[in-house]
Amino acid sequence: MKLADLDIIVTAPPAPGWGGQYWIIPKVTTDTGIVGYGECYASSVGPEAMKAVITDVFARHMAGENPENIELMFRRVYSAGFTQRPDLTVIGAWSGLEMACWDILGKDRDRPVHALIGGRTNDRIRAYTYLYPRPSHPLPDFWSSPEMAAEVARDMVDQGYTAVKFDPAGPYTIRGGHMPSMHDLSLSIAFCKAIREAVGDRADLLFGTHGQFSTGGAIRLGQAIAPYSPLWFEEPIPPDNVAEMAKVAGAVPIPVATGERLTTKAEFATVLRSGAATILQPALGRSGGIWETKKIAAMAEVYNAQLAPHLYAGPVEWAANIQLAASIPNILMAETIETPFHMALIKNSLRVEDGYIPVPTAAGLGIDFDEDLARAHPYTGDGLHLQMQQDPIGYHGVNSFAGGAPVKR
Repeated sequence: MKLADLDIIVTAPPAPGWGGQYWIIPKVTTDTGIVGYGECYASSVGPEAMKAVITDVFARHMAGENPENIELMFRRVYSAGFTQRPDLTVIGAWSGLEMACWDILGKDRDRPVHALIGGRTNDRIRAYTYLYPRPSHPLPDFWSSPEMAAEVARDMVDQGYTAVKFDPAGPYTIRGGHMPSMHDLSLSIAFCKAIREAVGDRADLLFGTHGQFSTGGAIRLGQAIAPYSPLWFEEPIPPDNVAEMAKVAGAVPIPVATGERLTTKAEFATVLRSGAATILQPALGRSGGIWETKKIAAMAEVYNAQLAPHLYAGPVEWAANIQLAASIPNILMAETIETPFHMALIKNSLRVEDGYIPVPTAAGLGIDFDEDLARAHPYTGDGLHLQMQQDPIGYHGVNSFAGGAPVKR
């Protein structure tokens, strides 16, 4: 069996658009006719440029190869162009293609992917959700309203979720770490207080920041929200400055989480060695795919760290996250996005039941991908998957964060 053909589907989720402006789905077919799907979580170039990268990676390093040879193909990609170092865009392309290889191998053997990477350790995976506005909530007011956030949190916990994520501390900008304004500090405290009062001890609070603070600013914010006992303080400073993140971890009594913007074991190893984080959040469409992230999970075991796979993408990456999570002992939880389009795109082959995701038993990634539906929603915009704010934050009022992708109406 050899990898023969590549097609790339770029689909745009309809309103409200949670999960980013578009999802890049490589479709790989073998010479025996088996089809595998993956998802590339790469947002530093536009989708047309990314399609060219995916095509080049496949043609140069994968076409004609046995899909079993994951390690060999990874080494080709990782070393290409005399690099032998993490390349965010190239490894993002590989990550989606690698998922498709595992989907093919599972389908060829009529086994779920987790059975091929060590077997099942977990029958169900704890899910967490971001706090998204309801149709009745006015925008952009929702993003700065502790009361509305608490309302959604209570609703999600009533549905069975035991962890909810929110990020009221202001937008992420191109300008690197900054000091939070007093308005943003006060709003962050108010969010934690309102949500904790709404859910009590029925759910963990997951506080996100998108890597936007200086070291001093992150410590100041973390100490301010610590009385509400968040389970994690997510990416408190820009993710490339691991030594400074370790200073935050040592000064704040909240576990630090990071990883959605990191790629390969090389970058995650630095985080673990430095003590910068005890919770890793790889996005499998960027981190190197399923096999590379399995290695990251094994490294994390040595440091007594846990994984919480990130998801701000489509349901194919979600499916890969769950296959990995089923096979590792140090899974903490997995991010989940339950929009009608997410679920329809995989024909409801994954689901959340009382706050947990049952591990699927179907072959490959365990999903039934609706290719016709994906193609019926092409991306026609010119933005990136996620956008950074160019203007600096202000200090005369709240810096409202409305997400990195515009809400669709």
